[in-house]
Amino acid sequence: MSAEAGPATAGARDGAVRRVRLPADRRTPAAARAVVRSVLTESHLDELANEALLLTTELTTNAVEHAGTELDIEVVADEIGLTVTVSDFAPGSGDELTVGDRNDSTEIDEVSVRGRGLLLVDHFASRWGTTYLPTGKGVWFRLDRPGVDPPAPGTVGESTPANAGPQTSTDQSAPSASAMSELMQTAPDLYGDDPLPDFATSLLSRVAEMVGAAGGTIRLDRGDGQGRQVLARFGRPPRPGSELLRVPLTVHRPYAGELELDAAPSAYARPLAVLTAERLSLHLENDRLRRADIRRQVWLTFLAEASELLAQSLDVDLTMALVPQLVVPRLGQWCAVHTTDEWGRLRLAAASHADESMLPQLHKVLAETGPDSIQARLREASRSAAQIPLGGPMEGFAVPLIARGQRLGTLAVGRHQRHRHDPDEVAVLEDVARRAALAIENARIHAERRRVAQTLQQSLLPPVLPVVDGIGFAAEYVPTGDDAEVGGDFYDVVPLPDGRWLVVIGDVSGKGVQAAAVTGLVRDVIRVLVGDGKPLPEALARLNETLVERGGGRYCTLALAAVGPGEGGRLDVALHLAGHDRPVLLAGAGGAEFVGTGGTALGLLDTITSPTAEITLAPGDSLIFYTDGVTERRRGRELFGADRLRDAAAPLAGYSADVVAARLRAAAINFSVEPPRDDIAILVLRNDAT
Repeated sequence: MSAEAGPATAGARDGAVRRVRLPADRRTPAAARAVVRSVLTESHLDELANEALLLTTELTTNAVEHAGTELDIEVVADEIGLTVTVSDFAPGSGDELTVGDRNDSTEIDEVSVRGRGLLLVDHFASRWGTTYLPTGKGVWFRLDRPGVDPPAPGTVGESTPANAGPQTSTDQSAPSASAMSELMQTAPDLYGDDPLPDFATSLLSRVAEMVGAAGGTIRLDRGDGQGRQVLARFGRPPRPGSELLRVPLTVHRPYAGELELDAAPSAYARPLAVLTAERLSLHLENDRLRRADIRRQVWLTFLAEASELLAQSLDVDLTMALVPQLVVPRLGQWCAVHTTDEWGRLRLAAASHADESMLPQLHKVLAETGPDSIQARLREASRSAAQIPLGGPMEGFAVPLIARGQRLGTLAVGRHQRHRHDPDEVAVLEDVARRAALAIENARIHAERRRVAQTLQQSLLPPVLPVVDGIGFAAEYVPTGDDAEVGGDFYDVVPLPDGRWLVVIGDVSGKGVQAAAVTGLVRDVIRVLVGDGKPLPEALARLNETLVERGGGRYCTLALAAVGPGEGGRLDVALHLAGHDRPVLLAGAGGAEFVGTGGTALGLLDTITSPTAEITLAPGDSLIFYTDGVTERRRGRELFGADRLRDAAAPLAGYSADVVAARLRAAAINFSVEPPRDDIAILVLRNDAT
């Protein structure tokens, strides 16, 4: 090291010398302290331990953090003191040199700018200096035993630069080494629920006592709308007109704050206040990051819950009413959802306010028109597809609702003027708007599909059943739980050319548009064939040929019953089953049984068999037709089954066709709490002759 600026090791032959090289690691300060402690013990300089270890920690910590290179630690002890040099290998200017005497107040301002660690060095060291070498930079300090005159320049232990003034005595008002150590080692409680107030109070009280302050305050604004709050207080409130020492806290937004001391000006008051503010700011920044991380986790949980709630609703009005309930009061004091109609005009769909008594006023403000109205800003947000701030009496902003490139409307949210939305809240609200728009669009698509499905389903079923003297017809139809899906079940009652009536019930495999197309085909072919007077066996054969030629893997089960008057008020029924379940004959006098003979389903084989079963219905007798949606209704692993249907029908003897159909529908639906997985169709034919 240069003899002009650094300590000399010549003349230290009778003392201890240690030189080590340490890595740039967080454990380096501890290793350096161990080296210094060993030299102190060997040289019987234990009275210098506190200051030496404190200054060694500061220099090595600064070098590790700022230089980021390996460090050379040199410790030289003699009979009157100790010299420690910390050198790094970071490139730097070679013409900068700083050397100071202990407690030289002229150096304090420069030291406070260059580093708080050097403030401690300047305070406790007998002498110290900084030297820039071609390989890096070195900082050294000298500690002499109390009451021992320092060596003259060039003598034992050190060489003092020519521009260094004489050593001054210790200022009695300066802080002690133990006080500085306590200030630097003060730390928050790691296990406390909210350790910052106690930590700030401890720091404030220590620094106030060190500088002789009559009082002090630390104020902090966390950016949560509550303004600056007192985090810590010490001593008495400041007297009116007194000049206070104010130091801002170096924290990131939205945090802001300051440390305030009612202290007399001194060489150490401001540097120590700045040092205290920086130590507190470090932990405040950790608190900000921790709170921000927790808040982001809360927002992610909120967005996940909001998405789940919005996804569960497929009703447009319910979805739009749900959005303001999600936003208020967590993200805003009020919220309004406007949708765009087919003419491009905005229509208020739903609104909510944290104070329900303010809803009428909110509706009034939202309904106002004019160039400066909320409506004008909402239209601008909808047209520009960008976020627009809302001024006037309803502070907030409007976010467009856009899904799949379609502009659906706007989401307007407002806060109280004292609590504006921060960037995280704005980002969350924009995300909510995207999810809400997608949920509204999905609900609209589902509503359109439901309307199409209902229209198509209604076209496959007769609007009303015919009214025939002596014959009662009744039907019940329950679509599957997904009301946006078209089922394959159908029924019909068709007049025959010979004066009889044809009762038809069938079930096409599968669901959806393809199944509906096959259902319509079967229904229309039957109507055409029987209208041309074709016998039922021939009509079934021709229908089977049509389905086989059409292909597509769809098949159909069918039950046909030609009903006409018989002798003595009876009804003669010619029953044909093409793979369909056998109907239940409910006798008017009581009792129920299955009738008919099974045949081949249509659309599977080139040829089919469908035996004719002749059945006679006495007055009061009923013939009950049904689809497999009734018998296959599930309650867990248990099926409703055909036998349960027959048993449910038996007590209904003597009732009208309408009552029988309705009671059997209720029995099937009430069998399980789950919505139907398959369509349920029940058709009842009854002899109403008296």
